[in-house]
Amino acid sequence: MNYLKMSKNDIESEKSSLLKEYEAYKAKGLSLNMARGKPSPEQLDLSLPLFDSLKSTDSYLSADGIDCRNYGEFDGIPECKHFFADLLEIDPDNVFVGGNSSLNMMFDTISCFMTAQIYDDTLPWHDVKDRKFLCPVPGYDRHFGITGYFGFEMIPIPMDENGPDMDMVEELVSKDPSIKGIWCVPKYSNPTGITYSDEVVKRFAALKPAAKDFRIMWDNAYAIHDVTDTPDKLLNIMDECKKNGNEDLPIIFCSTSKITFSGAGVAALATSSYNIKVLKKRLQYATIGYDKLNMLRHMRFFKNFDGLLKHMEKHKAILAPKFKTVLDKLNAQLGDTEIAEWTNPNGGYFVSVNVYKGTAKRVVELCKEAGVVLTGAGATYPYGIDPDDKNIRIAPSFPSVDELAQAMDVFCVCVKLAALEKLA
Repeated sequence: MNYLKMSKNDIESEKSSLLKEYEAYKAKGLSLNMARGKPSPEQLDLSLPLFDSLKSTDSYLSADGIDCRNYGEFDGIPECKHFFADLLEIDPDNVFVGGNSSLNMMFDTISCFMTAQIYDDTLPWHDVKDRKFLCPVPGYDRHFGITGYFGFEMIPIPMDENGPDMDMVEELVSKDPSIKGIWCVPKYSNPTGITYSDEVVKRFAALKPAAKDFRIMWDNAYAIHDVTDTPDKLLNIMDECKKNGNEDLPIIFCSTSKITFSGAGVAALATSSYNIKVLKKRLQYATIGYDKLNMLRHMRFFKNFDGLLKHMEKHKAILAPKFKTVLDKLNAQLGDTEIAEWTNPNGGYFVSVNVYKGTAKRVVELCKEAGVVLTGAGATYPYGIDPDDKNIRIAPSFPSVDELAQAMDVFCVCVKLAALEKLA
C-alpha cells in the first residue's frame, strides 16, 4: 500500500501490526551483518590455490628473470604491471604496482601532494589556505576520511544515474584554485552501483581547473566486478584526457582486494609519467620496493588476464544470488509504499537505499536492536552528515543468502516502522 496516502487510523493500524512483527524478530536473537563490503568466506576460498602457486622448490624468478626475493623493481615486476595495464586498459609504463591496499596508495598520494610541489610554480597542498576537495554523494566514507584527516573542506557534489553533477563540478573547479581534487568511484560506484556515463567521463577529461595541480582521484575498485550478464562499460578516462592535453589530471587506483584476499592482495595506480615521477620522488624514502613475492604469487595464480576473467565469473556466481535476494525483498516489501527507492546495479558490492526523509538513523537504530548491523546512517556523506537523513548502504556480499533474506525482512519492517513514526 501507498503509505503516503494512508489515513491516520490506517497508519496506527499498520504500525501496530508491524510492531508485533518487529518484536518477533527481536525475540529470535538474530546476529546479522550487512555493514561493510567484505567478501564472503566462499569468495575467499576461491583463491586458496594462490598459496600453492609459489612453493619452496619453485623458481623465484619473474618472467623477466628478476629474483623476487631481493631488492629492486621499485614500481613492480613487469609482468604485474602488464597485468594491471590489461585490467585498466592503459600502457604498462603508466602503471605503478604497490602493496596490498589501494586505499593506502590513495592516502600516500594525498600525503605526497600535501608536502611536495607538484609543479615548480605550485605550492604543496599543506600550504594552501582553506584547501578544498570535491566529494560526490552518496560516496565512499573512507575517501572522505582521508581528505578529512588532511584538513580539507569537503564539498558534497550530488550524484544521479549518470554520475556527479558535472555542471556543478565544472563551475566550482574553473573558479576556485583552492579546490585540489575530487574523489570518484566511476564504475559500480560505492554505494549507488551506477557507472559514469560517457558524457560525464568526457567532461571530466575536458576540465579546465583554476588549480594547475587539481587531480581526479579515480578509484576504479570495481572495474571487473560484474554481477549480471549485462555489465556496464566505463569509458577510458586516460584516453579521453590525452585527447584534451590533460594527461596529468587523473590518478587511477585498483587492487585485487575483492578478487583474491582482501588483506593480502596487490594494489596499483596508473597515471601520467609526470605524476609517477612526483610520487616516486617521495616514495623512494618510504620503501625500497613492495612485496614482489606476492606479485609473483598472483601472476602464477592467474597466469594471464583471461585467467583473471574466469576467476571473476566464479565471484559472480556467488554474488549474483545475493544481489537478487536483496532486490527481490525490496521490491516485494517496499515496492508500493512510496517511502523508499533503491538502485539496481549490474556490479560492484552495494545497493544504495534512500528511505523516507529524516528516518535513516532511526532505521539503522531499529535494525541494530533487532540484531541486524548496517553501515551507519550518514557514512556516505562527508563528515558523516546526510542532510536529508535518508541514505543507507546495503552490503550483500558477506552473509549467506538465507541470512540475507532474514536481514532484509528485518530491514524492510524497520524502514516501514520508521516512516510510519514520522508520518504519525
